[in-house]
Amino acid sequence: MKLYLVQHAKAAPKELDPERSLTEEGLRDMQKIARFIKPLNLCVDYLWHSGKKRAVQTAEVLAKVIKVNKTPTVHEGLGPTDDVTALRTELAFAANDIMIVGHLPFLGGLASVLLTDCELTNIVTFKNAGIVCLNCSEADKWQIDWVVTPELLAD
Repeated sequence: MKLYLVQHAKAAPKELDPERSLTEEGLRDMQKIARFIKPLNLCVDYLWHSGKKRAVQTAEVLAKVIKVNKTPTVHEGLGPTDDVTALRTELAFAANDIMIVGHLPFLGGLASVLLTDCELTNIVTFKNAGIVCLNCSEADKWQIDWVVTPELLAD
């Protein structure tokens, strides 16, 4: 099983935009990532995102360049400060590839608990619009496959 963890692209500050839409820079960065992953022909069964506008917009860009077998959808429990243990339990029984578009500190805690069994280890540094690909090759044994961030890619 592959799990793609995506931190939403850069969003406007709450003071300027209460909904925190993606900024022009955030949209450009996400499109850069999308161009990079398109030739990889990624296929996931599920594309989950929080209901926050910045996550929805990020997921929309990704859905144009990857194959998603089910309709991209809001998934409960993906908010910035939600508890990662419920999702960890859900993932332990999943057999399908999943992409999650979410927020910090949630994504960092989820990656840490999957990789080290400790939510607080902060094992992965997430970047806006970045993707961390994890692989679970046997029962609940996770490894990092690859990481890509906009800063790594040429314009």
